[in-house]
Amino acid sequence: MPWGTTVERREEFVRLARQPGANVSELSRRFGVSRSNGHKWLQRYASEGLAGLADRSRRPRGSPGQTPEAMEAQVLSVRAAHPAWGGRKIGRVLEREGLVPPAVSTITEILRRHGMLNGPRAGERRDWVRFEHAAPNDLWQMDFKGHFALEAGRCHPLTVLDDHSRYSLGLEACGDEVGETVQRRLERVFRRYGLPWRMLMDNGSPWGTGGPARYTVLTVWLLDLGIGVSHGRPYHPQTQGKDERFHRTLVAEVLDGCRFRDLAQAQAAFDAWREVYNVHRPHQAIELETPAERYRMSSRSMPEIITPPDYEPEAQVRKVQDTGWFSFKGQPINCSKAFAGRHVALRATDTDGLFDLCYRSHVLAQLDLRQNIVQPVLDVPEHLSPLSPV
Repeated sequence: MPWGTTVERREEFVRLARQPGANVSELSRRFGVSRSNGHKWLQRYASEGLAGLADRSRRPRGSPGQTPEAMEAQVLSVRAAHPAWGGRKIGRVLEREGLVPPAVSTITEILRRHGMLNGPRAGERRDWVRFEHAAPNDLWQMDFKGHFALEAGRCHPLTVLDDHSRYSLGLEACGDEVGETVQRRLERVFRRYGLPWRMLMDNGSPWGTGGPARYTVLTVWLLDLGIGVSHGRPYHPQTQGKDERFHRTLVAEVLDGCRFRDLAQAQAAFDAWREVYNVHRPHQAIELETPAERYRMSSRSMPEIITPPDYEPEAQVRKVQDTGWFSFKGQPINCSKAFAGRHVALRATDTDGLFDLCYRSHVLAQLDLRQNIVQPVLDVPEHLSPLSPV
């Protein structure tokens, strides 16, 4: 399944390749092009700009000396193209066009005067309290947007969002919400952008079981790739607030009033809008920059082969049975069926009788032999440090 049009793929390649520290050879491999072609796109962009990537017309830039009527027409034109955008976003777009836009309040008044504001609070200033991770790829958020009907079947949009930049790494029109489908789509995302340090998701299927042994085949695969797994608090969707907000924008700008024939048509619409969202749409939460201006691809490439864990000699290693259980010091321990056939390690802590139950470098739970208790490690700190090598 293609990633948007050929021109959009070239534009994304150029954006990522021009970021500080980008590896053009590795990026060319991920995009499935030769290194010479990758450098050719960069050279054409350097000499001709976007016009060098495709034979298409570009809207001419306006002049700061335009009359008020012409400026108002520009405001209304941007709003007509993007009916969900407000004064701040429209003003930023006009700046990028080389214009000197009116004040945000003036733009809002233009929209109001022409009946182009929606809802009782449209145009009001709002206060926000936000937290974001310090760098791209520290944390990705992942979720399904509620499924909707197609003319034939249903579409389950899978969304993957970088926490720091709000860059949409994946917007996938899926026919179901099973683990195999998610893994196939994530493989494409990982090969394109590299691996994050951690991923945040809710507690439902296919990435959670809702119980203490919450790991699934999908999340164990993520651990095998060296990606930490975090789950939001049950019944607290605000834990994944950025992805939830992305869903609201997706509904407002794509899904409302649209009817798709099949998954292919839905995916084509998703690809086209994802380009707008990442590259053209100013994002209020990041000071009206676009996600593309903030995002840098990960330096961690997806491995072609996943090797078994190699634990240190002092760790006590056990193989998990098909039932999800193993034995340690004469006690049966329930890990999870998702780890069946894999080796886990028990690492002694500074407290006598207390062991960390680990898979690779990830601590799954703590085992207290004094009370015969296995306590899952559920709480993950917000400020994350890179995981140790796997």
